[in-house]
Amino acid sequence: MTADLVLVELLRSALAVAGDPERAAGQQRYMKSEMPYYGLTAPQLKALVRPLLAAHAPVDRPGWEHTVRMLWDGATHREERYAATALARHRVARKWQDPATIPLYRHLIVSGAWWDHVDEIAAHLVGGVLADHRPEVTPVMRTWAVEDDLWLRRTSVIAQLRHGPDTDTALLHEVIAANIDDPSFWLRKAIGWALRQYAYTDPDWVRAEVAAFEGRISALSRREALKHL
Repeated sequence: MTADLVLVELLRSALAVAGDPERAAGQQRYMKSEMPYYGLTAPQLKALVRPLLAAHAPVDRPGWEHTVRMLWDGATHREERYAATALARHRVARKWQDPATIPLYRHLIVSGAWWDHVDEIAAHLVGGVLADHRPEVTPVMRTWAVEDDLWLRRTSVIAQLRHGPDTDTALLHEVIAANIDDPSFWLRKAIGWALRQYAYTDPDWVRAEVAAFEGRISALSRREALKHL
C-alpha cells in the first residue's frame, strides 16, 4: 500500500470510530449538507487528525497533492474533507504554497461549494498564496471575481481577509465592484465581511468605499462593513 493511501485509510478509519451518530445528524441538518457527518466536534477532529498527519506527512509535492485530492474526492463524510483541508494547510506543505497550487484550491472550492469549506480555503490557502505571489495570483483573483461560479467569486472577495495593512486595495475594490450588484446572500455577506475586516486597518478607506457604492451596495453589506465604525 502506498504512503498516500495509508494516510487516507488511517484517517478515514479513525474518523469513523470516533464519530457520534447523534451529533452527526444534528451537524448535517445545521450545515444543510447532503454529505453526512461522522459526528466529531472541531476540537476532536483537530486532536485526531494532528498526530496522523505528523506521523505520515507527505514527503514531496506530488504525494501531498495526491493525498489531498484522494481524501477530498473520495470523501463519504464531511470530516474527511475537513481532514483534507488540514493536510493542505499542514506545515509540511508550506514550501508548496505557490501559484502552482491554485488549480488544486480552485478544485476544492468549486467541488466543496459551501461556506465551511470555501471560507477556510479562501482566507488561509488562496489568501496565503496571493500574499506571497501577488504578480502571479492577482490576475487570477480578477478572473475569479467574474466567474459564473458563486464560490470562486466569494473567494476573490475574501481572499485578503488576513492581509491587514498589506491588503491590495485596488484589487479589493475591483472584486467588490464586480459583485456589488449580485443579489446572492453569500456575496453580499462576503463584501461586508471583507470591508469590515479591512476597516480595522483603514476605516476611512472603508467609509469612502461604502460611500462610493451608494445606491448599489446592499443593506447587508453596508451593515457588515460599518459594524465597528
